[in-house]
Amino acid sequence: MSKAATAYAAHARAGMTGRDLDASALLKAAARLQEAAAPGASRAARDEALTHNRRLWTVLAGAALDPASPLPETLRGSIATLANFVFNHTIRAMSEPAPQALTPLIAINREIAAGLRG
Repeated sequence: MSKAATAYAAHARAGMTGRDLDASALLKAAARLQEAAAPGASRAARDEALTHNRRLWTVLAGAALDPASPLPETLRGSIATLANFVFNHTIRAMSEPAPQALTPLIAINREIAAGLRG
């Protein structure tokens, strides 16, 4: 990314709420997964997108499970359950070459982002 693009992105993020940042990160990860599922995408691109998504969900799960989290207990548990699904499905998707294996992860990221922005 160019210096100008980096500066613009940093400025744009400065006015975002935590929910907006989370939604943006989820949508970016979904876009990377979508690109990795496209015909002709390399195995390396697929693994990189899956790894990026897993890391994002590790951060989200960690924040939700933090005892200082302001989220309601039921929501925290739901996020943990969803993160567990994402982790398990990521392992399966890394070993399964079919592009449609990424579809559930893309859908989850987009749905959660929509909820955060809604």
